[in-house]
Amino acid sequence: MTLRSTVAGIGTTLDEETTCAELTRVAAEHGGCTAAVVRRHLEESDPSYEAVHGDRTLLPDLRWPAAMARRTDSRSGYERDGPALCVPLVSGDDRYGVLVCVRGTGPFTPPEADVLALLAERAASHIRHAREHDRMSRIVGDLQRALLAEPGRPHPNLDVAIRYLPVGQRALVGGDWCETVRLHFGRTLLVVGDVMGHGLEAAVDMTAYRSALRYIASADLPPHRVLRQLDDIASNESERRPATCLIARVDPVRGQITLASAGHLPPAVIDGRGDTSLLPVPVGPPLGTGLGGYEPATYRLDGAETLLLFTDGLVEHRGEDIDESLNRLARLRFDAAEGVETILDTVLANLDAGHAEDDVAVLASRLRHRPQPDEEGMAFAT
Repeated sequence: MTLRSTVAGIGTTLDEETTCAELTRVAAEHGGCTAAVVRRHLEESDPSYEAVHGDRTLLPDLRWPAAMARRTDSRSGYERDGPALCVPLVSGDDRYGVLVCVRGTGPFTPPEADVLALLAERAASHIRHAREHDRMSRIVGDLQRALLAEPGRPHPNLDVAIRYLPVGQRALVGGDWCETVRLHFGRTLLVVGDVMGHGLEAAVDMTAYRSALRYIASADLPPHRVLRQLDDIASNESERRPATCLIARVDPVRGQITLASAGHLPPAVIDGRGDTSLLPVPVGPPLGTGLGGYEPATYRLDGAETLLLFTDGLVEHRGEDIDESLNRLARLRFDAAEGVETILDTVLANLDAGHAEDDVAVLASRLRHRPQPDEEGMAFAT
């Protein structure tokens, strides 16, 4: 194996633990020795041998490499203690710990020690990149969570539950969102949206859409006119990413919902028997295109029915026709006595949302009760 291919085996990921394991494996194979890492952590913690590759009993007393790992200087020269070699993990002005190598056949020659120092330098460079990546990920995550404001509270005549699941193992917020806005006369506006893309840029645009929605909703416009104004605002901002959006205005007093869609998937309704069906909604262009053309659709909604709004990550699978994806949702059955929280848990579990290929945002709502004459003052509160 050439030195070039040996070095290439270190730093194949942006994970620090993986880099340390690759370093000790390559060092042990190249030097015919036992190799381990003692890291210098930013937080106070007891040092230990990590990523040991080979016979652990050959490793020297931990106090020697631990003292070297704690040094704050950036010297890159190695030190010896009998047959053991201690090589700093140094990149630039930063020290991340030491590589410890030892073998029972005798000390390392200067050329062997130089190669091990080269491997340690390679690993230190990747550890620096991994820590910088983790630091930036935390900053981005903090910014995104700050951007993702909690949805408003619906009227007390409506039970609402919301879930947001980022795709895969990442905990970062993307462009999917849910919102609830109180309107006059006991009505509530329910909204789901999906900004194209992921990451911080999508989260920033998502926040801009939500802020504009809250402002426009204060005028108590019907859903299709809310979409029209959102589209006008977004299309005048060249950097704004397009987004799909579905708005449902729930009117418990009349027992009806009015829907409008900007390129979004239709909502589902779970009836009093636990059967699921999709509500047809005229689909207009995504927000930000400037094309307009949104139309409303109104349906009856009784107290036994649950309305389900969701983003495409809940149902879509790569290579599958969207109609089949939606049919999978429509085939779900529920216990009519289940509350909205339980319904969402059931939906997410049955559609395996934990392994979705895109972010998932889903909202379930149900009328709490029909107002009685002596409750009308409360039901019409704003």
